[in-house]
Amino acid sequence: MNRTVIFYKTADGKCPVQEFLDSLSDKVAQKVLWTLRLLEDLEKLPSTYFKKLTGTDGIWECRVQYGSNIYRIFCFFDTQAVVILTHGLIKKTQKTPKQEIDRAESYRKDFLSRRKKI
Repeated sequence: MNRTVIFYKTADGKCPVQEFLDSLSDKVAQKVLWTLRLLEDLEKLPSTYFKKLTGTDGIWECRVQYGSNIYRIFCFFDTQAVVILTHGLIKKTQKTPKQEIDRAESYRKDFLSRRKKI
């Protein structure tokens, strides 16, 4: 399976996921990129790395553990072969913060509405 991974950009050109990746150390960024390659290449995604967030409108999280930190990148599927990465965070609590899920859903709605206009 070949999926295409796209970084979401806001209407004013900002790229929250790129800003998150740029903030990571080289070693963490390498592991995140390795995990994203799995998303591109594997037909069945291991839940260790990718999980749909329950109670959301199609929001998934890419999960990366490095050392004692857990990194999350929120994403959604545009089609079965296209994944849009919205933004990321270093997870500090057991539960994913609601405002981060809301942010991902807002980015998804924005992406889909602007895509229809093209």
